[in-house]
Amino acid sequence: MKRAIFPGTFDPFTIGHLDILEKSMKIFDEVIIAIGKNHDKKTMYSVDKRKEFIELVTSKYQNTKVMIYDGLTVDFCKKTNSNFIVRGIRNVGDFEFEKAIARTNRVLSEIETVFLLTSAKTSYISSSIVRDIIKNNGDCSKLIPNEIIHMI
Repeated sequence: MKRAIFPGTFDPFTIGHLDILEKSMKIFDEVIIAIGKNHDKKTMYSVDKRKEFIELVTSKYQNTKVMIYDGLTVDFCKKTNSNFIVRGIRNVGDFEFEKAIARTNRVLSEIETVFLLTSAKTSYISSSIVRDIIKNNGDCSKLIPNEIIHMI
């Protein structure tokens, strides 16, 4: 079985994340959406709330799981018997940042990183932008999945 981890903070889960998830489900038998506890980031939503959001969005899919983890992503991959990490790439800056992490992960383990390009229609979306819109009472309904609009 080809199992992949799709790690991130997902604060909140956007249609950009969903785009990458749907692409990865075509490649892998199972995709674990892995919500990392990043103690250096100040998040808008608790890790449990983010898990609830993602579970609502992904409940229609058979080959996904949502899990929370702490520590190194490669260690979580080993714990879940996952051989791949999926990362979405929006632009050159994302690629350079993700490439350095992927190379480091490759030194630490046998885990391969698969880069998937976001669709043009979602390439401008980031959780940071969505959080800013939410904080300022803006309309983010075109940026997050319909299943969680009422919870934002």
